[in-house]
Amino acid sequence: MSDDDGWLDAGEVEQCAVGSGTEVVVADRIVALFRTADGWFAMNGTCPHHGGPLGKGRLDGCVVTCPWHGWRFDVRDGTYQHASQAKHPTFATRVVSGRVQIRLDES
Repeated sequence: MSDDDGWLDAGEVEQCAVGSGTEVVVADRIVALFRTADGWFAMNGTCPHHGGPLGKGRLDGCVVTCPWHGWRFDVRDGTYQHASQAKHPTFATRVVSGRVQIRLDES
């Protein structure tokens, strides 16, 4: 579901506890959705290394580790932890009426 300003539904707030992540499909795209103490964050769900599922990775603070080969990204802005000039695509998030929404225009 989408409203007129481009926000897309990504699921219920309860689907993801603070300090964890999940994988969702939004508009036919795999999205890694994370809930940290600072709020909700979303990024392209496929690791650029070999396509690992970032939404199934371990979240430590605001850094997710890909479960396949250990690549690490800051979920807030997509910064690759071993080369800060490299960024993985992230998406804006918000919560409306207990539902997480994202915009798929990359930031």
